[in-house]
Amino acid sequence: MAEAASCVFCEIVAGRAEASVVHADELCTAFMSIELMTTGHTLVVPNAHVTDLAELPPATAGHLFQVAQRIVAAQRASGLRCEGATLVLCDGEAGGQTVFHVHLHVNPRHADDGIAMPRAPGVAPRAALDAAAAALRAALART
Repeated sequence: MAEAASCVFCEIVAGRAEASVVHADELCTAFMSIELMTTGHTLVVPNAHVTDLAELPPATAGHLFQVAQRIVAAQRASGLRCEGATLVLCDGEAGGQTVFHVHLHVNPRHADDGIAMPRAPGVAPRAALDAAAAALRAALART
C-alpha cells in the first residue's frame, strides 16, 4: 500500500492517527468525518494513497461504492436519523476536494436537516447537451 508522507487519511489507514473506524478491509477503510454534515457522516477511502478519481483502479472505485451502500443500510438500521443519503466525491481543488486522497462522503439525511444541495440554475439547451455528449463520446473512444 503506497502512502503519501503528509496525508492524514494514509495516517488513519495505517493506524497512526486517531479515527472512529466503521469498516476496514483489504481495499478500503471507512471512518467518521470530523467535519460532520449530519450525525453518522462517514468517509470511505481507498487504503492505497490515490490523489484523484482518474488514478483510482476501477475495482477499488466499485468497492468504495459497495461499502458506501452497506454503510447507508447501516445508517438506516442504526437508529440514526436516516431517511435518505447523499454520497459526494469531490475531485480536484476546483471540484471542492480539500484532502488530496480520494474519499467518498456518505451522509445520512433527514427531511429537516437544514442541508441544501446545489441546484443547476436552469435547463440546458439540447444543442449544448448534444455538443457536450459528442465531446465526451470522442474522449471516451480515445481512452
